[in-house]
Amino acid sequence: MNTIITLTKICRPALLLSFILFISTQSFAQKPADWQLEKMPAALETDFALSALPPQLRPGATVYLLDPAKGYYIARKGSNGFITFVMRTAWEWAEFRNDIITAISYDAEGTRTIFPVYEDAAAMRASGKYTALQVRNIVIDRIKKGIYKAPARPGISYMLAPVMRTYPAKPDQHTVMTMHMPHYMFYAPYLTNADIGNIPDGQADFPVLVNPEAMFLGKNKAPYGYIIVPAGEKERAKIIAENKDLLKRLIAYKPYFKS
Repeated sequence: MNTIITLTKICRPALLLSFILFISTQSFAQKPADWQLEKMPAALETDFALSALPPQLRPGATVYLLDPAKGYYIARKGSNGFITFVMRTAWEWAEFRNDIITAISYDAEGTRTIFPVYEDAAAMRASGKYTALQVRNIVIDRIKKGIYKAPARPGISYMLAPVMRTYPAKPDQHTVMTMHMPHYMFYAPYLTNADIGNIPDGQADFPVLVNPEAMFLGKNKAPYGYIIVPAGEKERAKIIAENKDLLKRLIAYKPYFKS
């Protein structure tokens, strides 16, 4: 049975932020073909990716789709500086899975500095030449060397899709979950929860700060921190209602999207 988490049922930020990347340093064994991803239907992938953005930004956004044999490619060139895509590889976990599907968007600054990490991780996985642990180690090494840089100005990543499927917050609970949690992410490089007054370590209340590289680089050295602000209850209900058809299509594609 799939575990479904709704925003209204979560009592602590750490439990709803499945993508909070408290990463285990353990390398998980992979079967030879685990790196191979199934191609998502292009129309469904496009609509799911666009659902990450507010409606007014969708017409002018650039849409990236994933070719499992090569990586991301531009399916539709936009004009407003925003991009959107469906993340299929959570490189931080050092594990290749086939059921990670999360729509993410970035503004121009996030496109320049953060998206290349996802782009390169997808390309390395698609090549079949790297293990999941090697991909994670390469990304961390490139961050350390300054190849991947922190955002140079404030910015935003919209994650307003009606559903997402990824890892839970607890590092000892290695299970993937389906969740309804549209939210906003504001770039906060090198910040910690203490810096924004959310202590101890993000457990107190929203907003909360998450940082995927903190486990490897130290909390004060990780460039891709985000301050997370969830959509309000009424906004969340509206997003889910407006995306009923998309949710039906996603469930028809993969039953694990069912709530």
